[in-house]
Amino acid sequence: MHFIDRLQICWRIINAMAGADWVGSEIKKLVPGAIVEVSDLHGTGDHFHVRVISDSFDGMLPLERQRPILDFFMPHIKSGVVHALDLKCMTEEQAKAAGNTVFDPHGEGEKQFMGIHIRRPKEK
Repeated sequence: MHFIDRLQICWRIINAMAGADWVGSEIKKLVPGAIVEVSDLHGTGDHFHVRVISDSFDGMLPLERQRPILDFFMPHIKSGVVHALDLKCMTEEQAKAAGNTVFDPHGEGEKQFMGIHIRRPKEK
């Protein structure tokens, strides 16, 4: 087996790890009791829109809500397993007021996004 073939197999294994189910289960560990909605934006297993709904966020600033999630996923973003992670962390009341909005930073005509979009830095 050639090196490139082995590399492609390894990449498939890594990508199989990252998926909407995996992202959701990891966030539920970080924010117990939260409602977690994960959308795989492009079907590629590396661009995710995530709504995390929990009343434990009440009184917290947006970055305070997102920090534990970002800290966990940052190594996966840097390694390329996750390319983009769009987070909306809100209370149940805020979620009801916002409705069901999925943000795609590459999409057209999206509603205003109130969250954070983290992408892997471009290689130099």
